[in-house]
Formats: sequence, C-alpha cells, structure tokens
Amino acid sequence: MNAPVRLPATGRRVLVSGASRGLGRAVAQAFAANGDRVAVHYGSREDEARLTLDSLAGTGHVLVGGDLSDPAGAAAIAARAADGLGGLDVLINNAAVNVPHPLAETPYEQWAELWQRHVSVNLLATANLSHLAARRMIDAASGGRIVNIGSRGAFRGEPDHPAYGATKAAVHALGQSLAVSLAPYGIGVASVAPGFFDTERVAHRLSGAEGDAIRAQSPFGRVASAEEIAAAVLWLASPMAEWASGAVLDLNGASHLRT
Repeated sequence: MNAPVRLPATGRRVLVSGASRGLGRAVAQAFAANGDRVAVHYGSREDEARLTLDSLAGTGHVLVGGDLSDPAGAAAIAARAADGLGGLDVLINNAAVNVPHPLAETPYEQWAELWQRHVSVNLLATANLSHLAARRMIDAASGGRIVNIGSRGAFRGEPDHPAYGATKAAVHALGQSLAVSLAPYGIGVASVAPGFFDTERVAHRLSGAEGDAIRAQSPFGRVASAEEIAAAVLWLASPMAEWASGAVLDLNGASHLRT
C-alpha cells in the first residue's frame, strides 16, 4: 500500500478543459481565486479563451489550445499544460459537445456523425485526459484530483440530446471506476451532475418563451449560476474532499431526485 498523499490546499496546478467560456471559465476563475495556477484549454475559441486567461486572479496561468477528440491532440494538450505549469495536480474534464439530434427528426447520416462526435469529445477525450493526467500524478507520487462535469441528463434522459445523455452517464461510470483504481495513489475522482445553469450559450433560451418553464423545473423557481457549479467543483478538488471520491454530486436544485 502506498503512503498517504496530502494534496495542498492552494498553489495547485490545474488543467480545465473547455475553459474558453461558460462553466469552464467560471471553474478556471474559481481555482485562480483560490490561489491555484490554471491551464486554460480551448478547442477553437482562442479569443474567448484569452478573455478567460486575462480574467484570472494571480499569475502563472497558461493558455493551451488543441483538439481533444484526437488522442494525439489530447496528449499534446496534457503535455503543454504540464510543461507550462510544471506538473499537474488537478484535472477538470469540462469540455463537451451538446448538439440536438432527436431521433424522429434527424437523418441517419447526421445521427451517426453526431453520435461519433459526442462520444469522441464527451467520453473518449475525458478518458484520455484522465489517463494522461493521472499517470503524471502517479509518476510524481503527488496525489491529485480529477473532477468530471457530468449531467442531470444522465439520469432523467435527454430525448432531444440522447448522445449527450448517454455519454454523460458513461462519464459518471468512468469516474467511479477510476476512483477505485486510483485511490491507492492518493488520487480522488468525482463527478458533478448539474441541471440547467445560466451561461451565454443558453441565455437566449432563458430569455425566450421557454424560460419560465425551464426555471419552473426547480422548486426554487430559478436555474443555477455557473459560479455555483464551479464552487462545488472546487470543493471536490480540495484536500477535504478525498472521502467524496467516487461520488456523483447532483447539482440541480431538486429538479430531479434520484432514488
């Protein structure tokens, strides 16, 4: 059995995938405000990622671009993040694809292409980045944390986004498998399962005709902020959250209750 590894509370080296805007930006900001150094990953939105980078408190943050859907691209991203930060202590798997594709309305060719795209980014990129980060943590004998951004849709179903719901369910299962296998190395792995939360990507829906119905999903009569989700991610990556390894934390304002 390996000796216990104690993760520092601040000054950690954190890679956040898909951090150009929305939840990824809020997560990067939360870690930076905590005194950690952050690698801000982006796929195609470099200008927005630079805005994220410029918004971060503290110094020593780095910008890392690349295509996570390609295994070689994921390896390059992890290497650049680790080189820029001097190692990796925390990985936040946030990057995801979520394109509507209801079965009855989606041609087969488009259906097949979108499933491949969702699996490549939402599941395989998460698995690949987790391997790449965890191997560095193991080799450094430093312990660490991996937090996956899952979804309420993994439990309640996503009729218009079935590949999204299915891949997020797989991400939850992946996180639980890794939690067991990586615990002997002092690496905790957990996931969050957010419900609807407010970002620029969904602002038009909240301000439009369906906004009231979306807010009514929760008995609080509102949706979450990205900052609320980011606060939970920050805690799951903290030294105090080791016993939460393997958990899937519901963050949906009681809009969906699992049994």
